[in-house]
Amino acid sequence: MSNIHPTAIVEAGARIDPSVTVGPYTVIGPHVSIGAGTTVGAHCVIEGRTTIGADNRVFQFVSLGAAPQDKKYAGEPTQLVIGDRNTIREFCTFNLGTTQDRGVTTIGDDNWIMAYVHIAHDCVVGNQTILANNATLAGHVQVADQAIIGGLTGIHQFVKVGAHVMAGFASHISQDVPPFMMVDGNPLAVRGLNLEGLRRRGFSTARVAGIKQMHRVLYRQGLTLEAARAAMAELPATYPEAAADIALVLAFLDTSTRGIAR
Repeated sequence: MSNIHPTAIVEAGARIDPSVTVGPYTVIGPHVSIGAGTTVGAHCVIEGRTTIGADNRVFQFVSLGAAPQDKKYAGEPTQLVIGDRNTIREFCTFNLGTTQDRGVTTIGDDNWIMAYVHIAHDCVVGNQTILANNATLAGHVQVADQAIIGGLTGIHQFVKVGAHVMAGFASHISQDVPPFMMVDGNPLAVRGLNLEGLRRRGFSTARVAGIKQMHRVLYRQGLTLEAARAAMAELPATYPEAAADIALVLAFLDTSTRGIAR
């Protein structure tokens, strides 16, 4: 395979598409699978039961599939699964899952993951997210589609971050963040809606109006969470274009286990 540098080590059993490029001094373990068109830079270590899809770009000095940083881990055959067309910059570390959860750490498609990002065991990262430099996801974290996590932000274990969320620089996220919200700080505060992000993604004026009203009900009217949820459930009658967006937030609240940033 001429695309593999002669100093790289690819152990027997690894499944590497012939179109994959592997840089110098990279080590790839026997249970690794890498899909077509992916490039792996120099001095990377890809180990464990790691599956990487097509057309990813893995920069130099990245560690994928190492044992989770969990004292309970005893070498079980857990996994790391990475989708397609992701950019993974220098010094990122993504760990395997654990048997105490799903047993797999999952990263979706089209994510932009900057330098020094850590994604711990059993995390689920969706599609088209941006994780800025030094963002740190503890174990069991979920980050939904098109969320943006600012640099130097830490996310506590088991926290859920909803779709289209924007978390500012150096935020401390220890509670769940509902979809569409813009948050930052330590302690974390909800500053408003990620309106610019919604406009860039083509949300119509009518959809945004419904989301704005949902935000007012949840954060600006002094209602208890139970009362706010009841009021939100009535909003699709007035804002039918935003019915799916309102349902998304209500479903998120139903599955929240750490309480929401409020």
